[in-house]
Amino acid sequence: MKGGGAKGALSKKGEETNLKKKKAAAVDEKAKKRQARKERKAKKDPNKPKRAPSAFFVFLEEFRKTFNANNPGNKSVSAVGKAGGDKWKSMSEAEKAPYVAKAEKKKAEYEKALKAYNAKQSGDAGGDESDKSKSEDEEDDEEED
Repeated sequence: MKGGGAKGALSKKGEETNLKKKKAAAVDEKAKKRQARKERKAKKDPNKPKRAPSAFFVFLEEFRKTFNANNPGNKSVSAVGKAGGDKWKSMSEAEKAPYVAKAEKKKAEYEKALKAYNAKQSGDAGGDESDKSKSEDEEDDEEED
């Protein structure tokens, strides 16, 4: 019986090491998949202009200052957001108008900055998109003649 027991112990060790190897391989495979996903994901350009805030977020910037001044013990971001949302919903269109105007102004500035950024990107790339536009423009000019 001792011989049979020893074989059983050895086979259990072998099974444990095989199991460990399989787990390690599975972990490596998952890590490779994660890395591949990260590489496929488009990289964000830190020089790209940030999107313009909506009228609500323009309002929230000012509201946050007054709310924090009135409630100095509050550390919860969600409480500020909830109070700001409730206040925004209760405001009339006339009260919201200055924030809408500021948001439109910021949006115009953003669009101007984005156009400049895109022009710089297409100029730096010197690539496919600008060539396609040139060829399309040339075709349009030929059709007009």
